[in-house]
Amino acid sequence: MSEQKKKTRHILGVSGGKDSAALAIHLRDKIDDMEYVFCDTGKELKETYEFVDKLEAYLNAHVIRLPKELPGYSDELDFDTYTELYGGFLPSAANRWCTKKLKLDPFEKFIGDDTVVNYVGIRADENRVGYISTKGNVKTVFPFIEDNIDKEGVLRILEDAGVGLPTYYEWRSRSGCYFCFYQSKAEWKGLKERHPDLFKEAMKYEKDDFTWREDGKLEDIVKHDVVKKEKSKTNSNSSPLLVDILGDDDKETVYEKPCLICHL
Repeated sequence: MSEQKKKTRHILGVSGGKDSAALAIHLRDKIDDMEYVFCDTGKELKETYEFVDKLEAYLNAHVIRLPKELPGYSDELDFDTYTELYGGFLPSAANRWCTKKLKLDPFEKFIGDDTVVNYVGIRADENRVGYISTKGNVKTVFPFIEDNIDKEGVLRILEDAGVGLPTYYEWRSRSGCYFCFYQSKAEWKGLKERHPDLFKEAMKYEKDDFTWREDGKLEDIVKHDVVKKEKSKTNSNSSPLLVDILGDDDKETVYEKPCLICHL
């Protein structure tokens, strides 16, 4: 007797952001046996964890935490361990080892050799490509594009479901680790204001030439911000040019968008 054909698995990656959450809600009653997964680096914001829990309650389905729920998982394989293995070399836009080791590798291992349909929340109004597995057993689909759902549609889905937006959107533009190197200066300052303890933890990782930003250490951002505020107080009659200079610290080089397995 020939071996029974394995059932196709349906997998949707939840990042803790608005698009993947809206996609999960959009497909809740359309796809049977959907598997929801959240790649948890262990360094996410508490707002992200709260949002994933809230989504889980709405879906009435367990959101699998990777890599923690992988068979044979070792909690020693965390961000800090990999940082040591990389000799203190922090992840950056040029070397995103955090994405590979803590998100992509666990996700690929979770998929295994099964036949899988992977659902990705790229919207109809976006011109970007999310994470697409190169494994031959994985088919990636984009329901929002197929159903012509844009950003406004995503917000409507979240509002109608009563889930709403993650609260970190009040000061941050994406999900991901609290020390994500893709953050703008304004977002780093937002972290310092909202979570000063996490900002201090992020500073501890910076040693020697290993920094989260290419233009200096986090302590420099703090010092510059203090100096700017002091100058603003003492130069109330400054020329517009000086005001422009003092307010220009958040104009940055636009880097490529981060891996969308992190930031959907």
